[in-house]
Amino acid sequence: MPSVLIVDDLLSIHEMLEAVIQPTGYATSFATDGGAGLARYKEEKFDIVLADIDMKPVDGITLLKQLKEYDANAVVIIMTAYASTESAIQALKFGAFDYLQKPFRVDELIGTLKRGIEYREYQVNRAQSSGAVIESADLESRLVGRSAKIVKLRGQVQRLAGARTPVLLQGQPGTGRDTIAEILHESVAEDGKEMVRIDCSLSSEEKFAKGLLGESGEGGDWVNEAAGGTLLLEKLETLPLEMQKELVSVLRNNAHRFRLICTTSEDLELRTDEGTFHDELFYRVASLPVTVPSLQHRIEDLSEIIKSILATCANPHFDAKLIEFSPAALRLMSEYRWPGNVLELNQVVTQIAVATETRMVGEEHLPEKLKGSGSWPSLADHLAEQKRGYIAKVLRACQGDRAAAARTLGITEAELD
Repeated sequence: MPSVLIVDDLLSIHEMLEAVIQPTGYATSFATDGGAGLARYKEEKFDIVLADIDMKPVDGITLLKQLKEYDANAVVIIMTAYASTESAIQALKFGAFDYLQKPFRVDELIGTLKRGIEYREYQVNRAQSSGAVIESADLESRLVGRSAKIVKLRGQVQRLAGARTPVLLQGQPGTGRDTIAEILHESVAEDGKEMVRIDCSLSSEEKFAKGLLGESGEGGDWVNEAAGGTLLLEKLETLPLEMQKELVSVLRNNAHRFRLICTTSEDLELRTDEGTFHDELFYRVASLPVTVPSLQHRIEDLSEIIKSILATCANPHFDAKLIEFSPAALRLMSEYRWPGNVLELNQVVTQIAVATETRMVGEEHLPEKLKGSGSWPSLADHLAEQKRGYIAKVLRACQGDRAAAARTLGITEAELD
C-alpha cells in the first residue's frame, strides 16, 4: 500500500486529507511542521510527502531541501495558498515533484498523488534492477579528456543516470550535448525505446501543438512515443512564450512517464528574469542544470580528443591511429577559438586523417582558418557581454525590481536593456 506523509500545521487539514486520500488505497501519516516531518521520513521512507509551504518553525521549502539532502529520490508535493504560488514554483527549483494550489479539487489531488506514486515506483524498480548504470570506462570513452571541467561533467552524468529527473543541458552547439543526452537516455530507457528528439526551432507551432500538446492538452503523439524512454527538446529557448505556457500543463500530467532532457545555448535564468521565458517551465526543466563546457574552455583536452577521433578514422595508406600532429600544428590548433567546438574539431581532424599521405601532420596541412587569429570576438563585444551578465545579477539580487536595480548601478531603467 503506497504511503503518504502529510506535513501541515493545521489539524483540520490532516482530517480532510485523510478522509479524501485513504479511500483511494493510500496509507496516511502526519506531522505538524517541517522538523517533525523530516524526523518521520527518516524513521520510515514514505512514497510521497505532501507538505504545506507555510509552516513554523520549519516551512515547506526548508523541509524540501532537507529531504532532498537526506534522500535525493524523495517525492515531495508542495501545497500552497494562492498568494504564495510564486514560492511554490520556486520549490520546483529545489526538486519538488509538483505543487497543489489551495483550495484544490479532489481529482486534482488524487491525480497528482497517482503520478507521484508512479514516479516513485519507477525509481525503486530501476534501483533494484540496474545496479551500476554507467561504467566509468564507457563515460571516459564518450566524454574524452582529463581537464577539471570534463571530470566534473562526467561525475554529474554518472549521478544523473538511472533517474527520470528532468535535465537541462546548457552549452554551445557542438560541445557534446547530444552525446550526454544519449548516455542519459540509455540509462533509463526500457527495452526497444528510442529517444524522441524534437528541435523546437524547426517545429511549427501547429506541428508542435499536435505532437506535444495533443488535442486536449494532455499530451500528443510525441509524448506517447517517449513513454518509457526519453523526450529530448532541443533549442528550448526558441519555443514561443505562449507555447511554453501550454507545455507546462503537459509536463505536469506526463513528465513522470519519460525522461525529459532539454538543451539550450542561452541563459534561461536570465531570460526568466527578463520575462521572456516562462518561470514555471524554467523551474520544471532546470532543477538539475548541467553546463557542458566549450572546447575553448578545456583546450588542455585537445590532444586526447584528437587521439579519440583518429581511432575512428580511415586512411587509405596506413592505420589512422598512427597519425600524429606536430607541436607546431597543435599550438595553432590550441590558439584557435573553435566556435563549432568538438564537432568542428571532429570534422577538421577527420578530413586531415582521410586525405593525408604522411603520418606526421604539420601546420602546412591545417585549414587556413586555423592559421590566423581572426576568430576572436571584438573587445567591445566581450565587454558588452560582461556588462549584460552583471546587470542580470543585480536584477536578480533586487528580485526583478528594475527601479532598485537602476539605482544600485547608477543608471537609468532604459539602460538596463
